[in-house]
Amino acid sequence: MGRSGIIYDSRKHARKLLAYQATKGLVGGVISYFIVGAILLYFPIVFAPKTKTANFAGTNTFVTDEYLNTEASETALVQKETEALKISSQFSLSIPKIGAATNIVANVDTNNEDEYFNALKEGVAHAKGTFFPGQGKTIYLFAHSTDSPLNIVAYNAVFYQLAKLDSGDKITVYFANKKYVYQMSDKKVVGANEVAWLVRDFGGEKLILQTCTPPGTTWKRLLVFADLV
Repeated sequence: MGRSGIIYDSRKHARKLLAYQATKGLVGGVISYFIVGAILLYFPIVFAPKTKTANFAGTNTFVTDEYLNTEASETALVQKETEALKISSQFSLSIPKIGAATNIVANVDTNNEDEYFNALKEGVAHAKGTFFPGQGKTIYLFAHSTDSPLNIVAYNAVFYQLAKLDSGDKITVYFANKKYVYQMSDKKVVGANEVAWLVRDFGGEKLILQTCTPPGTTWKRLLVFADLV
């Protein structure tokens, strides 16, 4: 018998204690379930790799940091290459076999003699109305040739050895900090007035280099064709 005459029932107390422990365990289990569920649901979102958003052609596209780092690395390599060649990474040309490395002047009007003569003083001219590397169409470049090594510098005759190129030779064009490598596939001698090549659709990306031939004359045109590798 306990104090105040109250009889202490140990069995009843034990049942209450057991019920309390069971309820406590159940509540704890429910709380733990929700905590674990919340972690599984939100952990991938909170700790997922961060992304940046760019807009290409009006479409929202997610671009990862890994992609951006790769782009930056490629740009750095192109800039290093062009710096070594002393040409621009924005638009330039390199043909190792004939030792040609020069900048390209974009959108030169082939019908404006003053315009293209001024452009050819700076480097190779890109024909206005033709396309740029990476656009999947015809890219048309032209430059002087000469019959005398003494005139190479005077006329900036970048293409004076163009005829020495053979099938399989590589031609590199740098455009907008990207590198495009082309492989020569064909060459032709055509009339000076045969301008249809400027607008011909080859069904894919085609690089055409043009110069006068025989060197030092304006009688005919030598065309070198190359495909994107």
